[in-house]
This record gives sequence, structure tokens and C-alpha cells, in this order.
Amino acid sequence: MSVFGGYKKTISEGDLVLAWVTRDNIQPVIVTPGKILNNRFGSYHHSDMLNLRYGSQMLSKTGHGFIHLLHPTPELWTLSLPHRTQILYTPDIAFVTSMLALKPGSKMIESGTGSGSFTHALVRTVGGTGKVWTYEYHERRFEAAKEEFIEHGMLGEGLPLTITHRDVCKEGFDIEGETLDAHAAFLDLPAPWEAIPHLSRVISKKRQIRLCCFSPCIEQVQRTLAALRANGWSDLQMFEIVHRNWESRQTLITPLSSAVDRLREVRDKRRFPPGEARRDPPKKRVKEGEEGYDWRAVSVGEKEVKGHTSYLTFAVMAPGEHEGVGGEGEDVEEHAGDIAAAAAKAADEAA
Repeated sequence: MSVFGGYKKTISEGDLVLAWVTRDNIQPVIVTPGKILNNRFGSYHHSDMLNLRYGSQMLSKTGHGFIHLLHPTPELWTLSLPHRTQILYTPDIAFVTSMLALKPGSKMIESGTGSGSFTHALVRTVGGTGKVWTYEYHERRFEAAKEEFIEHGMLGEGLPLTITHRDVCKEGFDIEGETLDAHAAFLDLPAPWEAIPHLSRVISKKRQIRLCCFSPCIEQVQRTLAALRANGWSDLQMFEIVHRNWESRQTLITPLSSAVDRLREVRDKRRFPPGEARRDPPKKRVKEGEEGYDWRAVSVGEKEVKGHTSYLTFAVMAPGEHEGVGGEGEDVEEHAGDIAAAAAKAADEAA
């Protein structure tokens, strides 16, 4: 069973732990006795993590620093994974999952796999009764993702994930010896319009199908819309996600006397000759809300609004509509020219 689809209370050898160092620094760790996690807050021996409860605070060997040992979730994995490509973040993932109406039992196509951020969320969403087929054309990324999925208990016999090394734009989505009847599809490709004609062979014929294309450039969107129309897709919509996180925190109120003491420390250090500076003992890391300190509750927003990652283009295929509709490249260039002209006209009118 995938560690991302269930929950266990205590940490064992070989488990994946997400070490929370700071709000902006979460490090994935495979617990291996004998290894040590080192960071600016101290050293943390893997053997000391064994039998601790997930969510525990772990002190460094000196006792001055600490980390938290968190249970893996797709959301936390998105914040800590090794980046092999640009990834989808939680706001995009949540919106796409909702728009594609994914739920336990859904059957989903994803191309390309990339760093696996969306794949982890998909596997949890469809559950053990669903299915995810993911495709990656880049061989090194495919091998890295495959190894990662096996480590996380997502890939193997009887599990809901299948990963394939394939350029779907040229070779399509068919898998030898397996019948695909997907309920939805997600295309994160440089040229999704080349893959769209191949979808008719692998989507369900008995239900409404939903599709999302993830494209960073508006020119890609134009050609994608043309291909969707030429291949029988309807209800075309495009969205752009812009978000800013707000958090409730506690901030430490520093008395004036502490500020004066700090200025004295800086002054005293300057009195030492070069190379003989005083070495102060390490200071204890204070946990937010710790007793014995003066705290004030505040609302903190991110300094920058996280803007455009990509345009999200959605489309719907009604049952039976894909039979004999369109074809590879049919009228795509012609439609793309019409869309571009309409977009330019709308821009002129707005100006």
C-alpha cells in the first residue's frame, strides 16, 4: 500500500519521513540506521527516529535545534520533491482535480509524468479501485519517476499506477495487452495538439470524458483549441490560477532590553582583533508558541502573489462524439489562424 494513501503512527526502518526544518524547507528522508541528517539547526541521527510517532518534534544532538518528522502526503511531497521539471503545485492540482470530477474509482491518463507531483495526488484520489496511466517521453525522467513510485509503494502488481516510456504525440497511448477506457486525461506536453487525436482510442465510449491541457504559452493554447474543435471536443474553457497564501502565526515580541543587549554584543565583538573574534555558544532554537516567551497572534501573507504557472484549458467529450470525428492534424492550422485573428480583434476592441 502506498504511504501516500494510508497512515501509520510510528516510524520504522525504511520509511519515508518528511523532515520539516522551516516553513520553506522540507527534506525527504528514507530512515536508514547509521545515516545522519545535518542542517543549520544541528545533526539528527536516523536511528533516533525509529519508533517515534509521525508528527513528533525531534531535538538535535546538542538540544539547541529541532525538526518535525511528518507523515508523507501528496501536498507535502509537492513542497519537498526533487525537481526534474516544472511541477504542478497544490492550487493547480486541486482545481484540475475538481474540474475533471476525479474521485475514487476514476480512470485517468496523465502525460507527461515529469517530477511526479500530480501523479502522487492522482493515485491518492482514484484509490485502490481506480487507475492512473502516466506517460513520460524522457528516458532519464522516466527511470527516476519509476524508481520513486516503487519506493513509495505506488507501482507494482495490483496497484493502481502504470508508467510508460512513450512519446504519445507520435505513438499514441495504447499499451500492449491492456485495454484503456479512461474517464479523464491531463496533458502537460509541449505540443498537446499532436496527442489529442490519439485520445479517441483510449477513452471510455460510455460516459462523458473530461480533458485538461497545461500550457505555459498562449500560442500553445490557440493550437490546442483548434485541435480540440477538430476532434469533437466541446465546452472549451481556459483558466489561469493566481494565488497568495495567508497564514495565522505567532510572532515573538522582543523587549527593548533584549535589543539593547544585542547592540552591546555587536559592539563588544568589534573590539576583538581580526582572527580573534569571540565565539558565542550556540543559541537554543525557540519553537513558535513556546512557553516562557511573549507571543502575539498575527496574520501573515506571502510577500509576492504567486502568478502564472500555465494556462489550464478544459474540454468535454460527450459519449459517442469521438467516433469518426476529426483526425490527426485535420484543419488544425486553419482553426489556429481563426482563433489568433479573433484574439487579436478582441484585444484591439479592449484597447
